[in-house]
Amino acid sequence: MRVVVLADTHAPRRWKSCPASVAAQLRSADQILHAGDVCIASVLDELAQYAPVHAVVGNNDGADVAAWGALPTLETDLDGLRVAMIHDSGAAAGRLRRMRAAFPRADLVVFGHSHIPLDLTDGGLRIFNPGSPTDRRSQPHGTFGVLQIDAGELAHVQLVTVD
Repeated sequence: MRVVVLADTHAPRRWKSCPASVAAQLRSADQILHAGDVCIASVLDELAQYAPVHAVVGNNDGADVAAWGALPTLETDLDGLRVAMIHDSGAAAGRLRRMRAAFPRADLVVFGHSHIPLDLTDGGLRIFNPGSPTDRRSQPHGTFGVLQIDAGELAHVQLVTVD
């Protein structure tokens, strides 16, 4: 299973339309995860034209994003991999411990909010922040993630730079 992971797209201020490098990856996606701060639900509709979308509500998301179906937190099974998602995972200090406590059954926790890409594993839990494809802030490039899941295993994780 091929999963494209996005966060912090901040439409319409930052996401005017889907960046070409994101669209290229979306065309072969089996699932899409959006870790919040979509800002307007029409982005989720746009993404759903490529593949099924799972989304959580971010601190900048309005009622229309929640009405679309985005939840405060999400736990789902993707090809046998137990995935949890939340927008804001809190401060960097203690993050793995907090995510393990919040999602004790998860193999992978996806989050956003900071716009800082992160891929960290400890004690059987992997946490992943794809960064932002459209609002890089202090990062050198916009980024998003691509996960390859094979029979319950995270076979490959790629952080993709947006040109």
